[in-house]
Amino acid sequence: MSNRANQGKYLRDEIRLNKYIAHAGFCSRRDADEYIENGKVKINGKVVTELGTKVSTDDKIEVEGQRVSLEPFVYILLNKGKDTISTTDDEKDRNTVLDAVEDATGYRVYPVGRLDRNTMGLIILTNDGDLAHRLMHPSYQVKKTYEVESDRILTDDELTQMVNGIELEDGFIKPHQIKRSNYKPNIITITVFEGRNHLIRRMISFFGADVVRLKRIRYAGLNDKDMRIGRWRYLKQKEINDLRRLVKLDTLDFNREGA
Repeated sequence: MSNRANQGKYLRDEIRLNKYIAHAGFCSRRDADEYIENGKVKINGKVVTELGTKVSTDDKIEVEGQRVSLEPFVYILLNKGKDTISTTDDEKDRNTVLDAVEDATGYRVYPVGRLDRNTMGLIILTNDGDLAHRLMHPSYQVKKTYEVESDRILTDDELTQMVNGIELEDGFIKPHQIKRSNYKPNIITITVFEGRNHLIRRMISFFGADVVRLKRIRYAGLNDKDMRIGRWRYLKQKEINDLRRLVKLDTLDFNREGA
């Protein structure tokens, strides 16, 4: 896998103390604020109670006497196969997306959103919590494109109705774009901004058809070009910063080594 050297490099000169503690996995930012206000946080041996304090990766941070360290960010793109669960663990011991990328990193990463067990395609795994949260938040209008094969050909009138918007049980949905395949008329691509559960399958079911095969082929500007099902790769520096710009986050400086 290429681009491994770029993973685990960090970041910015300084970040807020509460963000540092949260990203280190100690607690949430809100809880970190309470630790700071209650005098339970030390920077380089000195108690700090000011919430706006900024720190760098060179500082020694302790919370209640416990050293916390900032993990470098890791960004992985997986082309998920069928029968793979988009969670970090599964009580039925089925394969998860973490199993698919187990050789990628020694750091704990998490899937950005979900794909159904039998839906194939692109999913990001990262420990960059701010990026993951914003990519999943509907206010940032992140594009997702799916290739859908149905058990029958949807008519032009049905596709027009879908383009204009349909009412599902959880509300109205109007896709950004729909295209029919030039090669197989029962295959269409659907681009949406939303991430509701089973959304694409329910859109097809609205017209009395069933999904035979479903694959996410583009996500937030990333595509599955040259990626076979089940394979993964590290995101490139430009891709990482393009994603961060997309959701209004500062870009990362990859010329600095991690802590």
